[in-house]
Amino acid sequence: MATDHVRVMHRRNFIVSLTAGLATAAAAVAQDAGKVWRIGYLSLVAGRLEQSRRWIAAFREGLRERGYIESHNLVVEQRYAAGRVDDLPALARELIHLKVDVVVAAPAGSARAAKNVTNTVPIVFMGEPDPVGTGLVSSLARPGGNATGLADAHADVIPKRLELLKQVTPSTTRVGVLRNSGNQSTAPQLEAAQAAGRALGLTLVSIDVKGPGRGDIDQAFATMAGARLGGLLVIADPTLGNHRTRIAELSIKHRLPASGTHRGWAEGGLLLSYGSDFVDMFRRGATVVDKILKGAKPADLPVEEPTKFELVINLKTAKALGLTMPASLLARTDEVLE
Repeated sequence: MATDHVRVMHRRNFIVSLTAGLATAAAAVAQDAGKVWRIGYLSLVAGRLEQSRRWIAAFREGLRERGYIESHNLVVEQRYAAGRVDDLPALARELIHLKVDVVVAAPAGSARAAKNVTNTVPIVFMGEPDPVGTGLVSSLARPGGNATGLADAHADVIPKRLELLKQVTPSTTRVGVLRNSGNQSTAPQLEAAQAAGRALGLTLVSIDVKGPGRGDIDQAFATMAGARLGGLLVIADPTLGNHRTRIAELSIKHRLPASGTHRGWAEGGLLLSYGSDFVDMFRRGATVVDKILKGAKPADLPVEEPTKFELVINLKTAKALGLTMPASLLARTDEVLE
């Protein structure tokens, strides 16, 4: 009888606990039902670019899959610096003033500006090539601050990109490296290029773009005109990305097979691109934001690294350059643009 009495008491306690738990959960759901989440989107690239529209669309799709619907329970405030690094701090302050729940900073270079403005509002970065080296996080496994997100492998894929250029033009011995030194996050890419160039027997010539304008791109190509280059490696950078079409035009004009870091560069007219699938990355970024909105701390969320890479070749550009692409290379290509 005593045992039965204990069992009944345990059952009653369980039911009371379960009921209390369900009531708490119901209250939480009811509380969140009227909540409108506000996300700030800070980007160094221009919003007019097709790649920008594609990335933000993938991010929004990822949010929708997790129940965040614009005009219902979500507002996305967008700010684009269009390659002007100096504009980022003011844009970041605007977003913080709007009391956003999370700042999403993408791609490389944007998150540093946001972190300089706030150490309390969660920051989710996407496409950062060196979040540890630039001080965004203490480590990939334990970020330790108010920022986390998805790193990119820009520096890691540099050797492969140089190898692809060498495969397209085996006689090449000198390759230009087009870079924006104003973006500190590009330094690891340049270091990786120098090491990979030595291993491949290539002489690398660094060409610095001095500003964010089209004229700065033209001046950089004028500088490299007498350098006797056989190829061009474009260091991943949002400022340069804003002028990808102009870079492609000048590359063809100067007869330079050129390599970019993601498919947007090949679509913009460069000969080839190899790097992370940014559409996939931005869709996955919504998962990180969802975790934070549900209470997770950026300090405890490990930085994710890219898992999907793609090689894209532009055959129209190859024809304009008078190149025949090796069949072995085309067989390994994820997409051929004609």
